[in-house]
Amino acid sequence: VQLQASGGGLVQAGGSLRLSCAASGRTFRNYDMGWFRQAPGKEREFVAGISWSGGTTDYADSVKGRFTISRDNAKVTVYLQMNSLKPEDTAVYYCASGSDGVRTTPERYDYWGQGTLVTVSS
Repeated sequence: VQLQASGGGLVQAGGSLRLSCAASGRTFRNYDMGWFRQAPGKEREFVAGISWSGGTTDYADSVKGRFTISRDNAKVTVYLQMNSLKPEDTAVYYCASGSDGVRTTPERYDYWGQGTLVTVSS
């Protein structure tokens, strides 16, 4: 599976962005998907995850109520809608795929996209 993340950019605090992660391969629908982020000098952290069917989602406490993960298996794409953005959301955002359920640790995911930078100004 190859993943291509896009949609990052510069936004003011309180604004919104939608990230997309396009996957190659017809097996996309078999994979659980996750979004992670990494700020400068910090560890990569879990943001949101969604099961292969879309029936299960999980979010980091820091983004609950503001971010929404979704997927369109027909378009082999997973999305991260980010609302009410805060400066502390600034990071490179990565999408990842795995087959071990919706997990919160990077080690449980097998394939990674290249990352897209989100910068939130105050």
